[in-house]
Amino acid sequence: MKKIIAAAIILFTFFHVQAQQLSPVTGTKNLTCKIIPSENKTWGYDIYNKGKLLIHQPSIPALPGNAGFSTKADAGKVAKKVMEKIDRGEYPPSVSIEEMKELGVIPK
Repeated sequence: MKKIIAAAIILFTFFHVQAQQLSPVTGTKNLTCKIIPSENKTWGYDIYNKGKLLIHQPSIPALPGNAGFSTKADAGKVAKKVMEKIDRGEYPPSVSIEEMKELGVIPK
């Protein structure tokens, strides 16, 4: 139980909406992201390249509707995946439903 509480505190601190950024993906010095609030108390993300907005994703990609992720941590997982794809030169850096299932952000 203590480990779960500690993990929750770390995740909350790490994904604080107002000013915190995820660490750049290994090998990428220019990409950062911020977890952003979205509709109905859900979460999305913005990805920046050298401080310039590159991707604004307030909803879950590849799914219909405007709902965002239910947790900040889920939004962060997908944002990191997108950053990794950009780092590898994949354009567009789309994320599939299967990849989101593997990340555990949508049910299998």
